[in-house]
Amino acid sequence: MSRAKPEIRVREAARSDIPRLLDLNRVAYPVLADENVVWGERHLVSHQRIFPQGQLVAEIDGRIAGAVASLLVDLGPDPLRMHTWSGITDSGYFTNHDPEADTLYGADVYVEPESRGLGVGAALYEARRQLCKRLNKRRILAGGRLWNYHESAARMSPEEYAERVAAGELRDLVLSFQLREGFVLRGVMPNYLPDPLSHNHASLVEWLNPEYRRATPGSSKARIACVQYQMRRVRSYAEFEQQVTYFVGVAADYRADFVLLPELVSAQLLSQEDALSPNEGIRRLAGYEAEVRASMSALSTRHGLTLIAGSHPVVRGEQLQNVAFVCLPSGQVFAQPKLHITPNERRHWGISGGHWLRPIDTPKGRIGVLICYDVEFPEAARYLADLGAEILFVPFCTDSRQSYLRVRYCAQARAIENQVYVALAGNVGNLPDVGNLDINYGQAAVLTPSDFAFARDGIAAEADSNEETLLICDVDLGALHESRSQGSVTPRLDRRADLFKLISLLPADQSSNGPGDGPLGPQPGES
Repeated sequence: MSRAKPEIRVREAARSDIPRLLDLNRVAYPVLADENVVWGERHLVSHQRIFPQGQLVAEIDGRIAGAVASLLVDLGPDPLRMHTWSGITDSGYFTNHDPEADTLYGADVYVEPESRGLGVGAALYEARRQLCKRLNKRRILAGGRLWNYHESAARMSPEEYAERVAAGELRDLVLSFQLREGFVLRGVMPNYLPDPLSHNHASLVEWLNPEYRRATPGSSKARIACVQYQMRRVRSYAEFEQQVTYFVGVAADYRADFVLLPELVSAQLLSQEDALSPNEGIRRLAGYEAEVRASMSALSTRHGLTLIAGSHPVVRGEQLQNVAFVCLPSGQVFAQPKLHITPNERRHWGISGGHWLRPIDTPKGRIGVLICYDVEFPEAARYLADLGAEILFVPFCTDSRQSYLRVRYCAQARAIENQVYVALAGNVGNLPDVGNLDINYGQAAVLTPSDFAFARDGIAAEADSNEETLLICDVDLGALHESRSQGSVTPRLDRRADLFKLISLLPADQSSNGPGDGPLGPQPGES
């Protein structure tokens, strides 16, 4: 008698999931555990740091029942060439992940034995297909251990075994499932992974994305719209929402891929309140979190663009943080907190700095968000650039020209030293009776590296200062990547890694230094 299929929820893996994932991996693959060919903690931390969107877990009643690990790889002119698991995953650390590559590689899928047959694997494979479509990648490629080959090894070659499984004459726990999920057998790979059951052989299977859009001339360009937002009194949330909706709608009419709103754009809502102290006001503003998040996400999905929705104060536990919501057309919303807090923010509002920073993959490229003061610290921008960010978005809120120029000059430096685009958008105008936010100075801009491929002064576009407007600008990601390898100077390539090293102490990057690295050794570059 078949079991009823439970409700399965698939989500992105979190740092707190790692202990469970380590146990699950060993339980799912006891033979590989005996061979010590399973994930270690440092592997999973590396996966989440490098490509968080590709690390997914499936939950049943809140308990993780299965997971997949994926990365993007460039296999050159022959995407179906033979390879090993260690080689394609960079010894399991995914440090060869290439955001520009067209192949999503399924490095692992594992389901707890008691949950097999409940649709967990199918849910994870569907989520992986949706990710491939969302990122507009050409294919999903995977190697699958020939799980039951040991039963037939004395009678036939691994190639014959795989073909007979594909023909439906034999059943293999892994390959049969992959074929049911729409994958096509492309070959058999020897010495793929130490595994007694498969005699070290794996199938090479491929799923082609039917929605893939081939790159065309100009397809490497992205259109950025920076909203230079006029602060004015509003009488209701609906009036604030109407103003934001107008600007996002205009940007959509101009076919913008990205729309950037200023830091604390929602502070306009305090103009409808009685005069409050700065601390009372910011706490009151935090109460609008659900409405702001929902409004911004709805605009993103309605217009099919990525909305970097300025920032908004949020309460997290005992802390008040300044958080940017990044809304993708798919409906996903990422929250990026401000890391570095100015003395003014601490003194008047009691805001605390966040503890995570991550790049975000969007339909038009990999981006990062640095809120105002954050761009004045080169380590944060370097961290995002090292993880593949191509555009850094800087929502800011400054009250004077000097304050603005600190942000502007530092943003220009970040663009040059990391060879990325940097887009800025800030508030203009006044908010009488709103403590600590009553005056604003701003000038939106899109900044570039300084080289022949870009504008001669490193400014792709800039608005007139202190005037409400929408700045629209195209940037060429292809030119950006070409400049990194063939520019007049190549600072990303010429860094003295033998002399200087960026070390991240972000909680998401921390892992044990003890056993548990698995059989593949330390991360490349480590002793």
